[in-house]
Amino acid sequence: MIGLKIILAIISAYLIGSIPTSVWIGRLFFGIDIRTKGSKNAGATNTIRVLGTKTGIPVLIIDILKGWFAVYMIKLFDFDTLTNLQISYLSISMATAAVIGHIFPIYVGFKGGKGVASLLGVGIALYPVAIFITIGVFVIVLLISRYVSLASISAAISFPLTIFILFPETEFPLKILSIAVAIFLPLTHRKNIKRLLNKEESKFQIRKEG
Repeated sequence: MIGLKIILAIISAYLIGSIPTSVWIGRLFFGIDIRTKGSKNAGATNTIRVLGTKTGIPVLIIDILKGWFAVYMIKLFDFDTLTNLQISYLSISMATAAVIGHIFPIYVGFKGGKGVASLLGVGIALYPVAIFITIGVFVIVLLISRYVSLASISAAISFPLTIFILFPETEFPLKILSIAVAIFLPLTHRKNIKRLLNKEESKFQIRKEG
């Protein structure tokens, strides 16, 4: 019975992570598929570029919340028989499922975003203090460079450093997850890294709204 509940929890996390916020909002209110415009990415950054902040900011917030809720949802299941370590592993599994859902959403042909916003939501759920230091790194790099991709990669790399240096008491599975984030997120930005090296990456600009 407990095994079935674990599987159900992980599948539920994936389905929540799969909610394609930008795609659905683009289709419903603007009659477009955001994946055919701008950078062709189904993320908040491209939504802000193409549709403006009034649309992009809500998309960002929802994507963060779905990552957070996918992990928080573990409290809705009765896992009292699991140890703290087992709960940590299950939380990591649900977090991973949510991010995979964001990148490969079942609802719209498995073509989604890069997982940054959902990773942020997951981070808030698992590392509520450390994640805000990482957000600070993102903001500083973005303000200096105006490259969202560079800011995202820099924040991801700083994440495990923050955990290991400032929060050494963090459970081992969560430390491993922080390292995985630092490896995984740059991999989803391979094309951006190539454009950065070739000085072809577009700087972040907000579309003017009339």
